[in-house]
Amino acid sequence: MPKKRASRRSSKSQSSESILATLPKQISDNADDAETLEFLQAIDAWKRASGRQFPSWTEVLGILKSIGYSKTG
Repeated sequence: MPKKRASRRSSKSQSSESILATLPKQISDNADDAETLEFLQAIDAWKRASGRQFPSWTEVLGILKSIGYSKTG
């Protein structure tokens, strides 16, 4: 029997705890640093804005750039 998913669209913003609660344990255990949490929050914001669950790699690159990452060298 498939699990029912809670609607995330009802909440305009999610706390970091609720974002981490939706991740598999192995990922959330490594989400202790601020950069990882910032990236996860940016991905979550993209999901809510786009209405899609999975970004393409091009979209992931855009998300990374939107939070300040750039290629060096």
